[in-house]
Amino acid sequence: MNPILHAATSVLCIAVASVAHANDGIGVIAPLSGPFARLGNQVVDGATIAAATNNANGQVSITSADDQCNAAGGEAAAKQLVQANVLLVVGFLCAESLEAALPILNQKGIPVITPAIRSQTLAELRADQAYAVFRIAPSDRNEANETGDILAGLWRTQPFAIIDDGTIFGRELAAGVRARLEEKGLKPVFADTYRPGLDNQNALVGRLRRAGATQVFVGGERDDVAAIGRSAIALNYPLVIASGEALAAAGDELVVGTLMIAPREPQTLESARNARNAIELAGKVPEGYTIPAYAAIEVAMQALASAQSQAGTLEDVLRKNVFESALGTIQFDARGQRIADTYRLQKFDGKQFVLETN
Repeated sequence: MNPILHAATSVLCIAVASVAHANDGIGVIAPLSGPFARLGNQVVDGATIAAATNNANGQVSITSADDQCNAAGGEAAAKQLVQANVLLVVGFLCAESLEAALPILNQKGIPVITPAIRSQTLAELRADQAYAVFRIAPSDRNEANETGDILAGLWRTQPFAIIDDGTIFGRELAAGVRARLEEKGLKPVFADTYRPGLDNQNALVGRLRRAGATQVFVGGERDDVAAIGRSAIALNYPLVIASGEALAAAGDELVVGTLMIAPREPQTLESARNARNAIELAGKVPEGYTIPAYAAIEVAMQALASAQSQAGTLEDVLRKNVFESALGTIQFDARGQRIADTYRLQKFDGKQFVLETN
């Protein structure tokens, strides 16, 4: 870990703990060593800054633990925080770590709020009773449903195609979007799995043109979307291309007009203004997982405060209450998934994605 960052994080942790009465402890689990340490430190930074900013009554202490983004680390981190008597845990970037930690935390009735992991782990799927895991990031199901809803309004009178790259992620996203569109009475004129990783996709674009598709949704990676766009231009074929959050990753240059359906970057949200200011005031950059972790602590602190006056467990409080945060209003369904309308249509302008207001 960067020693300067570690020192700054430690100061924040000590500052929070020094004013706490140690009766409302929150644990933070993230990879603080190894290849994912930079992202893990974003989680710890956001969490400790949120606690320090919102800890006016001095009722919350923060204890962090390194899970190294693997199963062994997740188990060790969970045991460490159980020994620290935390009431609630925020964090986890890696499913393997969360899966190993859950049985240990669950045995002690400690709920988890994760700002990153969307899909249920095998441990959760195999459990007779639901684990107390609450996800701030939108679920995979939300992505497919909200994407389908947006495309239905956009392509209702247009001949469209749905294609995927054959990976589990690409195939499931494409299938989910297609199912949502078909629920609304819209069927693609063409659906297929393409070969990913090619420098050009002329053959694929040729098949799209022969099918009469003028719009296409791609369940795949940014580089493939870029290749499809280049091939459409080379073949002088006006094709509107849309895809999901994968387009936000670094990669080949996209064609101007490429559509991305994805949540807005947390730091651009109006609801995140105070969090941005607090993070910058602390000398950190509001990027990556910093603001989602900040929001997770806000939810945790509101839940702890509500639990003092409401009947039931802390898990019950998280399931039945509505919370305000840097990410906006947060509410969870019975499975702990966030109930939200977070996906937005964005268009690539040659430099960046800009929000489409129509």
